[in-house]
Amino acid sequence: MIDTVLLNDWYPVARSSELEPGTVRSIRLFETDLVLWRGENTSVMAWLDRCPHRSVKLSAGTVEADTLVCPYHGLAFDATGHCVKVPAHPNYVPPKQACTKSFPIIEQYGVIFVSLGNPTVEVAPFPEWDDPNYRTYLSGGHRFRCSGLRAIENFLDVAHLPFVHAGILGVPDQPAIEDYEVKVIDTGIYLKDIQIWQPDPDGTGQPGVALYDYWTLRPLVVALKKARSDGQTMVLLYCVTPVSEEECIGWMWGALNYAHDIPEADLVAFQDTVVLQDVANLESHNPRRLPLDPQAEFHLPSDRASLAYRKWLKQLGVTYGTM
Repeated sequence: MIDTVLLNDWYPVARSSELEPGTVRSIRLFETDLVLWRGENTSVMAWLDRCPHRSVKLSAGTVEADTLVCPYHGLAFDATGHCVKVPAHPNYVPPKQACTKSFPIIEQYGVIFVSLGNPTVEVAPFPEWDDPNYRTYLSGGHRFRCSGLRAIENFLDVAHLPFVHAGILGVPDQPAIEDYEVKVIDTGIYLKDIQIWQPDPDGTGQPGVALYDYWTLRPLVVALKKARSDGQTMVLLYCVTPVSEEECIGWMWGALNYAHDIPEADLVAFQDTVVLQDVANLESHNPRRLPLDPQAEFHLPSDRASLAYRKWLKQLGVTYGTM
């Protein structure tokens, strides 16, 4: 069973650029198969990947004008999800039940977001994306064989940076993590003033002490701000899409108020490198789901962010992807 707090949120499932007019694509969210498609004159649709006639996958079909055509019997469904054409019976008027199940969809930050529930909130805010003072980029999606909650917790874990990201976000001979503050906020937790010396904090090749702030926005959405003494600021938004309880896809947006001369492709490549360094450890977790019982693992003082995140999830009643 999927928790309401998770079900009613928005999740990135594909880049908008990957779904040009006439394109059909299959995706999976919360173990549910969906079909995404865009007609010649319509926005993107997100439907259950099942023809209501004989239950075959609509993602194997084709787009004709502004309809999606089932590959089995050629039934055509319009943008509202209703069957409007039955080739075997040209004069047949399909009944009301000849309709697909559709889901809410939004295109934002260059990505298609889908919800399987009834969202009462907008997509998580990232105001820097539209701020002309920042240059922005998108990294992902990156697939991990672990709970999405594990991926978020890893993002909040500062003690692994000198080891997993050695030479970039830290160095093994400077692993000490000073005490830092964790606050409870309306959207979860806030970590303040974490200082780490980094050889290459942002892909510009300029070493220095980075001052981190982290905050959660949703159970599977987190952000950070990395500031330096010269006023340079980097902001990251990280959203994790739950494919299943033990598989997820991570999407990361970056914004910098400097480095305007660095090609976007180089910034994306840097972020891809950092994210992919986490794959081996994320996929070696046993269990792959996140334990909320504080006795299941032992903890260090630098784990206060992880402990606060797990406590918050438990207060929300999150069980999907946990144990």
